[in-house]
Amino acid sequence: KNSSMAETSLSTPTQCSSLRKNGHILIKDFPCKIVDMSTSKTGKHGHAKVHIVAVDIFTGKKHEELSGSTHNVEVPTVTRKDYQLIDIEGDQLTYLDDDGEDHSDLKLPHLCDADLELAEKIKDTFENTDDADVYITVVSAMGTDAVKAFRLVK
Repeated sequence: KNSSMAETSLSTPTQCSSLRKNGHILIKDFPCKIVDMSTSKTGKHGHAKVHIVAVDIFTGKKHEELSGSTHNVEVPTVTRKDYQLIDIEGDQLTYLDDDGEDHSDLKLPHLCDADLELAEKIKDTFENTDDADVYITVVSAMGTDAVKAFRLVK
């Protein structure tokens, strides 16, 4: 897509013990948001384990990971950007980037049930609002871009 995405690595190795709730982690190549973490006591071989419960940032699917607290895990690079929505054709979105160029490489949200509700709200709002612009929030991680929110800007 744009050059800044290509330069940023998709994920960074991070020591497990430095992760925090609401932070991000890569579990089985899925970018996830950490919803719960617990550390077990040091075992007889001297290694504490960290149990992580996280949800996929795109689908909301739950994933779990057990890792040694001193081990490295991958943390995905997650970015959020807002773009002005200028057209909806079927499920294809046309939006303006920061330079005012129009793009049609995004679809209405469709990765989970919450996305389908969001897609309906975006369509309704876009079709029934004349006095404000609709901005979509695009979340990007691991080479995937998905619309996860929208807002009105007067």
